[in-house]
Amino acid sequence: MHLTPREQERLTLFSAAELARRRLARGALLGAPDAVAYVCDEVCEMAWDGTDLDEIVSRAGELLAPEQVQPGVAAAIPAIQVEALFPHGSALVHVPQPFGPPGPDAPGAVRAADGEIELAAGREHRTARLHNTGDRPVWISSHFPLEELNPAVRSDVDLTGFRLAVPAGMAVQLGAGERKEITAVALGGER
Repeated sequence: MHLTPREQERLTLFSAAELARRRLARGALLGAPDAVAYVCDEVCEMAWDGTDLDEIVSRAGELLAPEQVQPGVAAAIPAIQVEALFPHGSALVHVPQPFGPPGPDAPGAVRAADGEIELAAGREHRTARLHNTGDRPVWISSHFPLEELNPAVRSDVDLTGFRLAVPAGMAVQLGAGERKEITAVALGGER
């Protein structure tokens, strides 16, 4: 049997999710890899069945409770993103806090100092109005180069060499036909 790389990845994900299901069935706590695989597999199956994106995100956040994963997993994995195949094509599904919010004293928890923290201090920032001219929602993740946006998304300013000015791992959804003002920041580091 000849499988594409995408099909091979999907089967690997399914195998890891089956391991997670077996562990859950006997009451064992899941580690990060099997917990992520479990949520991703369920997301992919809901997408395959044509479930609405918002419903998938909502249901995915309730698949595993914090007490079903090993200590530190919820804090170590603040979000999951998986490219899922829907009947209309593939889309990125962003699941925030897939294992519930970690407690402030959880292993690996980040305790921020009081006050504001400036993202990408010292880099150029631009405000832009984006317009999704397409008929499906588009998700833009934190570090995606904005010059490579989905062709259905239009911007009123040049965003070449910029990304969203949001914390790492976060994303912005632009609904079908929606217009939204965003702040972009110049990319840093080597490209």
